[in-house]
Amino acid sequence: MGILAVTNARVLTAGRAGKDPETVLIQDDVIVAVGPDVAVPGDARVLDADGGSVTPGLIDAHCHAYGVSLNLEEMEKWPLSYVALKAARRLEAALRRGFTTVRDVAGGDPGLAKAIREGVIPAPRYLWTGPALSQTGGHGDGRNPLFRDPPYCGCSTNVVDGVEAIRRRARELFRQGAHAIKLLTSGGVVSPTDPLEAPQYSPDEIAAAAYEADRRGSYVTAHAYSPRAIVHSVTNGVRCIEHGNLLDPPTAALMAERGAFLVPTLAAYDAMDRRGAEVGLTEVGRAKNTAVLGAGKNAIRVARAAGVRIGFGSDLMGDLEDEQLQGLRLQCEVEGIERTVEAATATNAAILGLSGRIGAVAPGCAADMVVFPGDLRRDPELLWTAQRTVLKGGEPVR
Repeated sequence: MGILAVTNARVLTAGRAGKDPETVLIQDDVIVAVGPDVAVPGDARVLDADGGSVTPGLIDAHCHAYGVSLNLEEMEKWPLSYVALKAARRLEAALRRGFTTVRDVAGGDPGLAKAIREGVIPAPRYLWTGPALSQTGGHGDGRNPLFRDPPYCGCSTNVVDGVEAIRRRARELFRQGAHAIKLLTSGGVVSPTDPLEAPQYSPDEIAAAAYEADRRGSYVTAHAYSPRAIVHSVTNGVRCIEHGNLLDPPTAALMAERGAFLVPTLAAYDAMDRRGAEVGLTEVGRAKNTAVLGAGKNAIRVARAAGVRIGFGSDLMGDLEDEQLQGLRLQCEVEGIERTVEAATATNAAILGLSGRIGAVAPGCAADMVVFPGDLRRDPELLWTAQRTVLKGGEPVR
């Protein structure tokens, strides 16, 4: 691949504020030098950032490549081949927006992951949990309450009850190559039969998943909204909380004490509020969405005040996936540009256990970067509005 020099770049990354132009030197697919006085070899290709901003490649820690519909019951009955083809389109679109890594927290499988590794489809670096695990009647149980269908194991959720069943399913997912285990430990917006606030799964069931994950050097992340559900999750071994919209200060303090991360997903609620009717969100779903819509930004403030590390996720299902960049706008309204970029890069890399490999413009890191035509510190809206040049592994995404 040779040498690529990104010149005249305002580098906005951990430890660099993006104030003065610098050069980023890339050898093959790795960053080898960053600074104002980096010498550019004569045989290097040059990408002139022209004073624009350069960030690490963005990371979406709550992506739903397999979430091709808001109708859970319908989606889980579709052939996996159809869902995977739709997922490939969604992943390519995310890459073009600048998301060079995604964590699929309710989907993915070894086949799609293999196709991405082999370059069969253009896509971000892809970490997957496989189907999220739900108790009967929980957030992932999309069955109509009037029907007598048996519980299912679909491509996005598996209904699994009991300690031993969860233990076996976790082991199988890790055997297949899953990055982590996703549990659904509270109600959710699109599920038809469960209240938002109630904790789901027993302490022993959560602890069994956490034990299996820890033995594999991995972790459990949990969908949870209410303080009660978050406490229930974190005290039984969960390391990362998805959503957390109803977070309160005592619960945030517990998360900080246990070293648990928060991944807000503001884009999903905003998009469902504006476009719910368009994408078929049910009346029950709209009511639940209203309950959490206004609380999401406050949860970020509460978490920050307690010292919880905050990542970034989008959580967009169905046709709402084109709202991904709006999540950055919404988080920036709360945290500002520097913390938002940090959340979507360095903090998400820490959640994934990949600090020092991705999530930073620094020597030794993968050459995943986004070049913006302007100064993000002065014009933060460029993060979600501007045309951009995306580099994955040192190569421009075309």
